[in-house]
Amino acid sequence: MRSMFYLLSAVGVMALAFWAYEQNYRTQEAISEVRALHREIGLAHERLGVLRAEWAYLNRPERLRDLAEMNFERLELLPLMPEAFGRIDQVSYPLPPLSPIIDPIEVSSDNANGEEFP
Repeated sequence: MRSMFYLLSAVGVMALAFWAYEQNYRTQEAISEVRALHREIGLAHERLGVLRAEWAYLNRPERLRDLAEMNFERLELLPLMPEAFGRIDQVSYPLPPLSPIIDPIEVSSDNANGEEFP
């Protein structure tokens, strides 16, 4: 009986050791995957910073003004001038909501043609 207990204990210890070994490798794999994702996120942030800098460089007002002047015949773009903007009193605001219906009329299409439906 004692030898059976020792055998089962040894098999249990070996099973737990195998389980711990497998969990250790799964954990290491997950950690390396997280590190790779962090590297990708860092690279994406760098690319985003470069793209924002390029966008700011390309959208400089003096550059856009020069482009509008160079392509005036083809695009017919006018330079932005303060007179091109409207005043606040020229803005058309939405109409106020309609007043509530006080005297409703019920309309029904039941038996409109005198036919009955099953």
